[in-house]
Amino acid sequence: MAWQNKQNRLLFLFEYTTVKYVGTQNKKIGLLYRIFQLTIMGYLIGWVFLKNKGYQVKDDTLESSVVTKAKGVARVNTTDSNLWGPEDYVFPNQGENFLSIATNFIETPNQKLGNCSENPEVPNNTCSKDEECTVGEAVRAGNGIKTGICLETHNGTCEIYGWCPTEIHRDPDPATIVREAENFTLYIRNFIRFSQLNFSTSNVPKENRSLYLKNCLYDETVCPYCPIFRLGDIVNKTGNKFEEMALKGGSIGVLIEWLCDLDVDSECRPHYSFVRLGKLSEKIGFDFRFARYFTDVAGDRRRIFYKVFGIHLEIMVFGMARKFCIIPTIVNIASALTLMAAGSYICDIMLLYVMKKRSVYTESKLERMTTYVTEACLLEMLLCCVL
Repeated sequence: MAWQNKQNRLLFLFEYTTVKYVGTQNKKIGLLYRIFQLTIMGYLIGWVFLKNKGYQVKDDTLESSVVTKAKGVARVNTTDSNLWGPEDYVFPNQGENFLSIATNFIETPNQKLGNCSENPEVPNNTCSKDEECTVGEAVRAGNGIKTGICLETHNGTCEIYGWCPTEIHRDPDPATIVREAENFTLYIRNFIRFSQLNFSTSNVPKENRSLYLKNCLYDETVCPYCPIFRLGDIVNKTGNKFEEMALKGGSIGVLIEWLCDLDVDSECRPHYSFVRLGKLSEKIGFDFRFARYFTDVAGDRRRIFYKVFGIHLEIMVFGMARKFCIIPTIVNIASALTLMAAGSYICDIMLLYVMKKRSVYTESKLERMTTYVTEACLLEMLLCCVL
């Protein structure tokens, strides 16, 4: 008997209650209700499905690998060479997602290790006596280590041990600009993978690859998917003139954006854009230093020191892939149907509080609620008698 009573108490888990509705013939409210339904349907079809493609799942976990290669030769006037190739003007030599291309330089030739005066332009390096030049102390922002001797005949600077003569300090000269650099070409190969959707591709076509790369050059209108870019075009796309940027250098971001619709194979192509990094008003340049070493006839080790101004390119890859999935489709449809059901509550509010004949509808509503409560009480009494 106790088991039966316990089992009967659990019957409420299997109960189902429904709602009674009152049909109201009102043209204004009926029109409002249909407009609300059409609005929700328009939102679902137009905005959710067509505009935002809510029937697809998104994957923005883009894995990317970039390989770069520059080509072109230029005439220069340096101590060790009068012709530069990619191995001379590209840094680093191994192409990655960043590289620097030399467009101007200041050369300090024939340096040799020894003692000489520090450059007078180096700050906090003046002296009037030897005691002010501490032996073994490195010159901050300088070119060597102090020997303990003050050279009053050289503008009162400390003597240093380093590569002498010291680096030449002057503004970059327009005459040394590498003019041919404007026609250098940059090949960017980008491999990408969307891990969640298990999809991978690259920006180079698989078919007729060699023939395509030999004949194409990037153009936003004619050839928007070619991965070979002219350096002058890259600079111009940022809104700058090549001559101005080549003089003191600058940093450029090469943006590769992937927006892939995997339900349509042809819609997984990269979009390239170019932007100068840093504030344009500041006109920040870009420079770095390197040296080339050699041994002279006497067997002494010497070097040619360069302060190089160049165009620094940073390749940045980002994007998102989409693909049909039943789960977001069902979720979006269910959300729209839930919003559509809210139309009944809005119409109820209009009838109860706004319409002129709201008292008639209120009475009908109260009658419906009374009937529902009565039925609920009878059902409860019946269950109590059974139990």
